[in-house]
Amino acid sequence: MKDRTILYELASKIAEIAALPVQQERIKLWKNNNDLQKGSRPPVFIDQLPWHEIDRTEEMQLVCEDAFLRTIEHGMRAILYRWKHFQCDMVVRPFFELPKSIEGLNYGMKILEETRAVDVENDIVSHAYFDQLSTSAEVQALQADVIESDIKADEYRKNLLEEIFGQVLPVRLSGVQIHSGLWDRIAQMRSVTNILWDLVEKPELIEETVKKFVWLTMSTIDQCEELDLLDPMHTYIHCTGAFTKDLPIETGLDRKANASDCWSFGMAQMFSTVSPAMHEEFEIDLVRPLYERFGLIYYGCCEPLHDRIHIVRKIKNVRKISISPWANNTIAAEQIGHDYVFSSKINPAYIATGFDRESIEAQVKDVLAATERTGTPVELILKDVSTVENDIRRIDQWNNLVMAIIGA
Repeated sequence: MKDRTILYELASKIAEIAALPVQQERIKLWKNNNDLQKGSRPPVFIDQLPWHEIDRTEEMQLVCEDAFLRTIEHGMRAILYRWKHFQCDMVVRPFFELPKSIEGLNYGMKILEETRAVDVENDIVSHAYFDQLSTSAEVQALQADVIESDIKADEYRKNLLEEIFGQVLPVRLSGVQIHSGLWDRIAQMRSVTNILWDLVEKPELIEETVKKFVWLTMSTIDQCEELDLLDPMHTYIHCTGAFTKDLPIETGLDRKANASDCWSFGMAQMFSTVSPAMHEEFEIDLVRPLYERFGLIYYGCCEPLHDRIHIVRKIKNVRKISISPWANNTIAAEQIGHDYVFSSKINPAYIATGFDRESIEAQVKDVLAATERTGTPVELILKDVSTVENDIRRIDQWNNLVMAIIGA
């Protein structure tokens, strides 16, 4: 009984927040920016946070006793914590999302590794991956996963939560958002160093490997479409707001979702060390058929892309391009123009070992100046925050500082 009371109270608070007019204002803000409309201020968001440190705060202490309900409680408390401390342009929707139960969503990967951790509670650890893709035979031996969905278990959990708090906050079963960044996966089965040598010495093996991983991901998409596991209603795509008039994000569908109804995201982070021509040959040209299966693509992550926007343009459905802290903002804005969203990644190091106000201000203002000169739609994103040394106030300070800079 105690667990139910706790969840009902938390759900009631979330429902009150979701009903605030500001939610529709922020949806409009994200939508205008994602649809490349002029005149909007930059949306701001924080994601990929050190929850192992945030969870030590009093506000995040869990009370529920049932193991499953504790996971729901954590999700709800996380929403409320973010809303109280660092909203930025966070959107709280009028339902609770319960992820569908899915097995086999591994994109054909079989990872063999050793890990080292400084903080055992932190899910960011060091990895040493064992090489499994050194020959054509090893590449061809990879097999697609068989994806399975437990519909009965999903319905049971959904009905349980609706019984507890459905009167105030409806429950929605949420599906899969496909990660199309093949090179993140390839690098977990063959070392980055060996891959870079292979690009020069064994280009045929690299091409074969990429084509195999494209096939593995295509199989994943095929199965997810057939099992009705793709989800066109995700609020965020790669740590940024996903709202757009070009996809059924707000309304959903009355049929099974196809990849063409959804966002996906891709990148080739290790290619920051190769030429744009090599990036084009072994990433863009080979993976483009996969990317173009989706409605919209968010391209890039930590790799600096300012000198290769011209090759990203070959992917016809790109809508956002990541501009990392190591990119040249001026060149990136000039190359992007008004054709894509300039997704600026503010350096998380500025809050990792203290609060470096001057560096945050300098980077944000440089981004804003560069994009204002070219009329480029821009968003400001803080992600990959693996630690703040248990000084959680730094995240709040970042929120307050950046929102003040943009005048929000």
